[in-house]
Amino acid sequence: MPTRVKRPSILLKLSITAGLLAFQGYLGYHVVTGAFGIDSQREMLEQIRLLEARQAALEIEIDSYEHRIALFDPRRMDPDILTERARALLGLVHPDDIIIVPDAQDIN
Repeated sequence: MPTRVKRPSILLKLSITAGLLAFQGYLGYHVVTGAFGIDSQREMLEQIRLLEARQAALEIEIDSYEHRIALFDPRRMDPDILTERARALLGLVHPDDIIIVPDAQDIN
């Protein structure tokens, strides 16, 4: 009984090649435009720069608050600051005082 070897179909080879090329294209597309791709990485770096600038501004604000809080330390409290703040909060004024009204931004 003669044996006959079946030759693989050229269409099978071409379809496997086309499928693998399509899969590589899919992966390449998502490398560029995916959630963690090249385009998204640029956006993330820009957002990091923005957040670092915001962090620096907040650190400056925190330092100013820490300085203002340190002024109320009982061991180093300046009586002038205490009377000034108490008068401002209570609305009390002496008749010979000169009143200077600061802007709303200066109060904060």
